[in-house]
Amino acid sequence: MRPLRFLVPGTTGRYRCGGLLVEMQTQRLTARLRQAELVTYRQREPDHPFLDDLLRREPRPGGALWIVSWGFDVPPLLRRLAGRPVAYHAHSSGYGFNLPPGVPILAVSRNTLGYWGDRAPRHPLFLVPNALQPRWLERGDRHHPLNSVGVQRRRRIDVLVQERKNSRYVIDQLVPALSAAGLRVERQRGWVEDLVDLFNDASVVLYDSADYWRGRDVSEGFGLPPIEALACGCVLFSSFNHALADTLDPGLLGHQIGCGTLENDLQKIRSAVADPAAWRPAPERLETLLAGCAEETLLERWRLALTAIDQHWDRLQAGAVPLASPAVWQLRADQWAQRLLRRLPGRS
Repeated sequence: MRPLRFLVPGTTGRYRCGGLLVEMQTQRLTARLRQAELVTYRQREPDHPFLDDLLRREPRPGGALWIVSWGFDVPPLLRRLAGRPVAYHAHSSGYGFNLPPGVPILAVSRNTLGYWGDRAPRHPLFLVPNALQPRWLERGDRHHPLNSVGVQRRRRIDVLVQERKNSRYVIDQLVPALSAAGLRVERQRGWVEDLVDLFNDASVVLYDSADYWRGRDVSEGFGLPPIEALACGCVLFSSFNHALADTLDPGLLGHQIGCGTLENDLQKIRSAVADPAAWRPAPERLETLLAGCAEETLLERWRLALTAIDQHWDRLQAGAVPLASPAVWQLRADQWAQRLLRRLPGRS
């Protein structure tokens, strides 16, 4: 079993984001299977090895499996790691780069899996969704405990909006309209250390990321915030772009936001605040979703994927040649030539 090295630009300051937390959680999770460590490549940090130092100490390919994941940094990192066992932990799709033949792809969603299944059909492909941290399952208040007199408690926040990634429609039109209707709306800005408490205080959560990702021409890689909101018993109004369509079922595990008219959104959200129980997903449906995101479930997926990747790199290092797909221009030229041949006299 090859030890794992997860490459991240850094773990503090401007590098701190949801994607980093997911990668750090994945490193901790896979450390239960084999040795796994974080390696930084832009920012030197005392608690983590630095890529340049490791490459100098190990001029020849060592026994580790390198995991790259950071968007536009992937192609240059793969060039630096050429000849070494490597895999791409694919979150958002749409960056436009191609992968060298033989590089395994660990997709975090079916949306991303489908993207690479089309773009790189000869590469080893694996589906390893992001795991929900145990604190969301252990502290998620999705059953809404009753207070001392047996009355279901009302949450402090009627509507919670995380400003990052949410659309201008939500921020500039829907939120003012909800506030004008008398609802208690909280706009969360910046970093929050304990999102579980914040979500447990909210009746409704709005998540509308379609415009954010469309403007960047890449995809919502997985979409943990909507699942975290559901785990805490919130009613979720969300977009259904990219990987959100993997997990959210309109009307069953979430409700569409920006659905036709502002008036429609206002009516539905006010109704959900007034009677959250009528708008939450069926308990069995929600528990099935959350069980699929539990760390124990994902640990087995990682075990199977890493075993297959080890075997794949064993074959490559023994001299096997990785399969490669023809370029798109080659496929189109071949199909064009075949159509011409079928039109020749005597061809059917």
